[in-house]
Amino acid sequence: PPDRAAIWEIRPDGGGKRLLATGLRNPVGLAFEPLTGDLWATVNERDGLGEDVPPDYLTRVVDGAFYGWPYVYFGTHVDPIQQQLNPSAVQGARATARVPDMALGAHSVPLGLLFYGGAAFPEHYRRGAFIARRGGGSRTAFLGFDVVFVPFANGSPSAAPEAFLTGFIADNSKAQVYGRPVGLAELPDGSLLVADDAGNTLWRVLAKN
Repeated sequence: PPDRAAIWEIRPDGGGKRLLATGLRNPVGLAFEPLTGDLWATVNERDGLGEDVPPDYLTRVVDGAFYGWPYVYFGTHVDPIQQQLNPSAVQGARATARVPDMALGAHSVPLGLLFYGGAAFPEHYRRGAFIARRGGGSRTAFLGFDVVFVPFANGSPSAAPEAFLTGFIADNSKAQVYGRPVGLAELPDGSLLVADDAGNTLWRVLAKN
């Protein structure tokens, strides 16, 4: 259905409902980048195509843009199932789909998204993006189960994702984990809260003095 796998814009009074962007399989984390005011999203991609594809991603949400679901992934890569079912739609999607800004690894399940606005952490972290990756099960080697940080400059990612909060994987060979980071929030003192829905824990991350 056209009203799903999408981001809507709706006024606080419930009126003015319109599709802002489409073709986003599962956009979960939404946040406005502080310098430009642009909306960004973390998106969970499909399963069943392989252990290392397609990548989940972080992307700028462009008004009116189409991001490919279900016909293509990461802009131009063809979904083989859709190619058999609807090749003409796949061809059209390859010509129109916007390529996301940053891949975050296949089946890493990025959920929470937060642009850091505090002053408690070192300068390196200010105005960059924290992403909570819950981690999925469609891999032999786990990916995610962490919080990563993406530096931003001039309103766009300026470097690859960096590990920020790790240690949630107990035993990959036995598929055992201590927790799964899902949600992020910033407290007035600049510390970071991380909700862990498998460990049933709320972590507070402080800057080291």
